[in-house]
This record gives sequence, C-alpha cells and structure tokens, in this order.
Amino acid sequence: MIAPATGTNAGGGRRRFVAPLRGQVDAGCFRHPLFDGYGEYQDLLMAPHWPDIEALNARMPASGPRFARQDAALLTDGLHYEERIARGRIATRPENWHDLFNAMVWMRHPALKHALNQQQCRHIARMGTSERSPDQQALTQFDETGVIVQVSDPSLLDLWDRHDWTALFHANAKRWHDGGIAVVAVVGHALMEQSLVPGRLLVGKCLVVRGDPAVAVARVAASIAAGGILAAPSELRPLPLAGIPGWHARQGEAFYAQEGYFRPLREGRVYPPPL
Repeated sequence: MIAPATGTNAGGGRRRFVAPLRGQVDAGCFRHPLFDGYGEYQDLLMAPHWPDIEALNARMPASGPRFARQDAALLTDGLHYEERIARGRIATRPENWHDLFNAMVWMRHPALKHALNQQQCRHIARMGTSERSPDQQALTQFDETGVIVQVSDPSLLDLWDRHDWTALFHANAKRWHDGGIAVVAVVGHALMEQSLVPGRLLVGKCLVVRGDPAVAVARVAASIAAGGILAAPSELRPLPLAGIPGWHARQGEAFYAQEGYFRPLREGRVYPPPL
C-alpha cells in the first residue's frame, strides 16, 4: 500500500494509518536505510518500554523547546499546535510512535524543525486557524513525509523530472552508491511511523540540493526560514522510496513497472530546480 500524504490524516477518503503496538514491532525495521542518521536514538525505539517525557527532553538541545505531555490540561491553553511550539512546548502524546519519531527529528534536526514552525506560525498569524494556505500544506507535507536528496549528476535529475523510474533506479543503481544521487536525510516522521509495517511502499516528498551533502540539511533549513521555498505542495518531488537500490527486497524491471506505485509524470507537472 502506498503511504498517504500524511501520517495523522490521510484525507481524500483514505483510512487513517494505525501503527502497530510497541511489542508487535520487529526491531529489525530500525536498521532500514530510512533510519540512517538516527542511530544515536535507537535506544528510544528498541527498549522494551516507552521513553517518558523527561527522557525525551534530556536528549533535546538546551536552547530548544521542551516536549510536554499532551493531555486535557495542556490543551486548555487554546493554542494551535504550532503556536504552542513557538512558546516552547511541543505537545507529545505518550506511547505514540508518530510523536516519538517527531521528537527524534527535533533532536536530530532542530534548525529545520524551527524553520518549519516559524513559517507555520507566520501563516497562522495571517490567516487564522480555520483555513490553510498552499504554503501550509507544503510545509506540512514536508514535515510529515519529507526527504532531502542530494544530486550531483544532472542526467539523473532529468530522469527524475520525467518519472523514468526504471532508468533512475534500475539502470543507474550504482549512482545511488557512488555519489551521483543520495538520500541525505529522511525528516518525515510519518514515513518512519508507516515503515513499522513490513513491505509498505512509501513515497517521500523531496527537496533536492546540489553541492556539499554535509550542509544540505542546513541549506534547506535556511531556505525554509527565509520563506524562499515550500510555497505550494507542487514544489515537492515524489520519490517512491522502495525503488532506491537496497531499500526493498524485490527490485527488478517487473517491480519498477508497477504504475500504481511508480507513477508516470502528470501532464503539465514541472518541478523547481534544486537548491
């Protein structure tokens, strides 16, 4: 099944994703490349018991907001979720995979999460909470299912532009290992949550960067903070993550021919240039 646009609200008539219980999750799933970059938080995922709020806050940068248990008392402040973060509290549901993965992204990429929150609050101040602008939809999609990809070879970007998935993934499999193209960071916590179900075919919503991959996340964070990107969901490139060489057990030409997952380019769809 293809991942819906977000983990918390599939929309469009789709059923909401329900994560498995902690004791039902095979810890081997956390060794998938999707979790590369989060190795220092493996104990939060693999321990027999859920980490409490204090344990999460102990891993946060001292200058960042604090996680706060989401309960009836917290919600009486009447604030929107994003507004509450701007005041220093991240509402976090106990024993909840979605919120635990969100916490991990805050720990690993605080500048990026701050930038997303800053822009969400700017739009809320302008529009209120009853409507959502295209900017907010794009920010949310990236927050939930975002992936940052670094591309060094322009010809690979051209294949991606045309949704030539077989050529991008299968014919150029080695380029995913030699620096031609690479996933720099998975930042979408809904993707992490949905990966708990084995075999689920996930789609990332990507921002593409060129240049040094070591500073790619910082460049994305700075661009978001400046309001230069994510003005509409159409800026995000879909990437069928199971197509990445080594990310799925059964990869071959027949696998990449599944148009329900590896979808052809929609007429008129044009992607923005990389950062």
